[in-house]
Amino acid sequence: MGLTFENVDVAEIGKATLDTLTMLGFSTLFTVLIGLPLGVLLFLTSKGQLLENRVFYTIASFVVNVLRSVPFIILMIMLIPLTKILVGTSLGVKGAIPPLVIGAAPFFARLVETSLREVDRGVIEAAQSMGASKWQIIWNVLLPESRPGLIAGITITTVALVSYTAMSGVIGGGGLGDLAIRYGYQRFQTDVMIVTVVILLVLVQILQTLGDKLVIRFSRK
Repeated sequence: MGLTFENVDVAEIGKATLDTLTMLGFSTLFTVLIGLPLGVLLFLTSKGQLLENRVFYTIASFVVNVLRSVPFIILMIMLIPLTKILVGTSLGVKGAIPPLVIGAAPFFARLVETSLREVDRGVIEAAQSMGASKWQIIWNVLLPESRPGLIAGITITTVALVSYTAMSGVIGGGGLGDLAIRYGYQRFQTDVMIVTVVILLVLVQILQTLGDKLVIRFSRK
């Protein structure tokens, strides 16, 4: 017997999609706001760089590695008490955003650090020889030179966050993941599962395509 999609409620699918986009938007914003400075600091305090600091780099790198190594589903459960303190609830869209950010920011920070390492050392030395301050080198040399890599990193992180938002449905995070679990998995409504998966796939394709176009646009010819 073929699928009839009789269980698909368009209004509910629409609300779940909006919830997913809300979670994705806010979590991506806060991930970049936290992960970008952290990644810059990791790079600057590493060996041979402008603000070399072995102690800070070792501690920060360890924390980043620990947070990256914890499976996201476990991280969400571990962070429930902290999430309640931060936003007053661990459920719904609001409750999903803190663990999404804490899970993605270290990942993005490593991508930022990697992008900055690809900047030509000669460009940095040239700026130093012209008397540029450390802040000027960061703002006018490092970030502009690494822009394609940073955009690619944001794209990769955002795509990863799509899957994270889906996983947040396991603990009542709302969005398409929650819908897929409640109806597609628990009630065996395969048609609902298919629709949610297709929407997530389309979302990922749109994000990846947009990110790729921006990388090409900002890359040096």
